[in-house]
Amino acid sequence: MGPVLAGVLQLLALMGALALAYIPLGNYMAKVYSSDKHWRVEKWIYRSIGAHPDTEMRWPAYLRGILAFSVVGVLFLYLLQRLQGVLPGSLGFDSVSPAQSFNTAVSFVTNTNWQSYYGEQTMGHVVQTAGLAVQNFVSAAVGIAVAVALVRGFARSRTGELGNFWSDLVRGVTRILLPGAFVAAVVLVACGALQNFSGIHEVGQFMGGSQQWNGGAVASTEAVKELGTNGGGYFNANSAHPFENPTPFTNLFEIFLLLVIPFSLTRTFGVMVGSVRQGYAILATMATIWVGFVALMMWTEFAHHGPAFEIAGGAMEGKEARFGVGASSIFAVSTTLTSTGAVNSFHSSFTGLGGGITLLGMQLGEIAPGGTGSGLYGMLIMATIAVFIAGLMVGRTPEYLGKKIGTREIKLAACYILITPALVLVLTAVSMALPTPPNSMLNSGAHGFSEVLYAFTSAANNNGSAFAGLNANTDWYNTMTGLAMLLGRFLPMVFVLALAGSLAEQKPVPATAGTLRTEKPLFTGVLVGAILIITGLTYFPALALGPLAEGLAS
Repeated sequence: MGPVLAGVLQLLALMGALALAYIPLGNYMAKVYSSDKHWRVEKWIYRSIGAHPDTEMRWPAYLRGILAFSVVGVLFLYLLQRLQGVLPGSLGFDSVSPAQSFNTAVSFVTNTNWQSYYGEQTMGHVVQTAGLAVQNFVSAAVGIAVAVALVRGFARSRTGELGNFWSDLVRGVTRILLPGAFVAAVVLVACGALQNFSGIHEVGQFMGGSQQWNGGAVASTEAVKELGTNGGGYFNANSAHPFENPTPFTNLFEIFLLLVIPFSLTRTFGVMVGSVRQGYAILATMATIWVGFVALMMWTEFAHHGPAFEIAGGAMEGKEARFGVGASSIFAVSTTLTSTGAVNSFHSSFTGLGGGITLLGMQLGEIAPGGTGSGLYGMLIMATIAVFIAGLMVGRTPEYLGKKIGTREIKLAACYILITPALVLVLTAVSMALPTPPNSMLNSGAHGFSEVLYAFTSAANNNGSAFAGLNANTDWYNTMTGLAMLLGRFLPMVFVLALAGSLAEQKPVPATAGTLRTEKPLFTGVLVGAILIITGLTYFPALALGPLAEGLAS
């Protein structure tokens, strides 16, 4: 079997598995967020934190809950790292420096999981499990909660109430992420992933000598990092490490985990707004972009010129030999089109155009299918803009799901799509213009620029992957990427929740002969075009200076 055919078959198998999970998981999540019953363990949690889960919240109260919870999370994780040296299970590692503690705390609370450190050489068992792993669950649940709040904004009328944040948060963890991660961890352990709390020990090498390895709760961390589209890794090699990703089957299984909730949330959306066909339209948009990007990535990596590439069956530099070009291409596209950031190969070693595809995937806003929750609300924002553009073409007030898209709504949607590009482009320009930090860029020219652009694109979009040729463990990059992660996560949520509140207050508008049918393939085409054009106009000059220039020169 040739490598190209193997890659295509893996893609088809993955699509089949996602299709099988789509309806049951989507329906289940709709039931989770529509139920008025609380589990006993959930009631204990509410009592312990003093929450009233049946109290409906308007969007400012919902937002305050998110911000308060996230601030506490950042402070707790920061202190846990700063105190690591005196904690049990530290494996002898010192406390983490202030700048890196800030960066890591922000990274995991914002669902980014950007890591400017070697995981196996920096974090002990307590920080990994009580700190980082906990945030993998709750940060993903926050994203789903915001998406559900926006869906309620479309589904409800003549009320500004969007549900209860604390109830949505707890249910996302207890009913979706915990059970799913438990099953996934069992599968990974059965396939050879590591799961223990052993200390550091010497391991012999085939060619003589030895090296030090430490164990950890790797399989359980790996399960939730993919299922919650968190990213990062227990080890520096991430999902290329055999302790995290032992076999080609686990590689495909991990891709399935990071895609299954974002894709299935479109079904949840359709069920909650009372029209599953609307969910299929959003799903079709996401799937079209995802499949198109995978096809482009396979083409660039398989068809690269040169005798070495032809002998290897593709551009194998920086890719794990166990997985090959096909599986690495699917993983790279899936992890950058979601907010995951986990990698099974080094994106810096991809071809120039291949690296540009990973960059563009994040710059789309990670909406195809995007992160847990963030992908759905990002796509619904783009759908709102597409409806507005279509309304301008026919000269009537645009409507989406029975709600008018007026001046207030389009301003909020516009602010949402402008925040991330502003962060990415301004911080990239400043970093390239200033003489500091010294020796961070290991490459010059177009590739060096791509490394810096990739870093801030990844941080501001809450992705967390890196080009790996940039030394980001400096005070400058730890601080600036930390700020990009904070602003890139929470400022968009402000506009999403404000839009949800505005929509929920409206009374439904009956459909007429002039209403744009947003469940039809025509709207899917309009939405795909709007996404690509808006992103292209925003980022094309920067992409032309980096990956496009490198790709055309090779």
